[in-house]
Amino acid sequence: MLRLLAGRHRGRKLLAPEGLTTRPTAERVRQALFDMLWHSPWAGREVLGGAQVVDAFAGTGALGLEALSRGAAHVTFFEKDRAALAALRANIAATREDSTTRIIPGDVLRPPRATHPATLVLLDPPYGQNLVPQALAALNAAGWITPDTLIAAELGKTDTLDVEPLAERSHGAARLVFWRGG
Repeated sequence: MLRLLAGRHRGRKLLAPEGLTTRPTAERVRQALFDMLWHSPWAGREVLGGAQVVDAFAGTGALGLEALSRGAAHVTFFEKDRAALAALRANIAATREDSTTRIIPGDVLRPPRATHPATLVLLDPPYGQNLVPQALAALNAAGWITPDTLIAAELGKTDTLDVEPLAERSHGAARLVFWRGG
């Protein structure tokens, strides 16, 4: 069962599409990600309060909806898989967050121009495909990322990333990396 962990939607169950095309972030990894955001000297609870969030490779929307539950102001979701989009839309409706979200039903590697930059970008792509550097380049070129944007990525243990991390932690097969945009 996939559920939201904290905040105003704590305990809310989320739908996930059948099959292997979507790999929702494990609850313990999502908990670790948000604990690090809330308790780290380079972030803190205020990083979510009023945040403009991008949830790239959104899948079920668990990361972005967790951010909203914990105080983010708005989340833009990028997702291209039809089954994942259906689950994402259902999860947004179930949390009644329609007015604080935007879904871009397409590839984050070809984003539209940003109307305003994100303060927090959450990346949880399929492992082993080197998608984080590609997504960062595309989001940066389209104006979604500034030097102050905080970025958090869940990667596979063998995925590489050429950034100066603020923090990095491993959780089973997942590795969390945090850094500022550029």
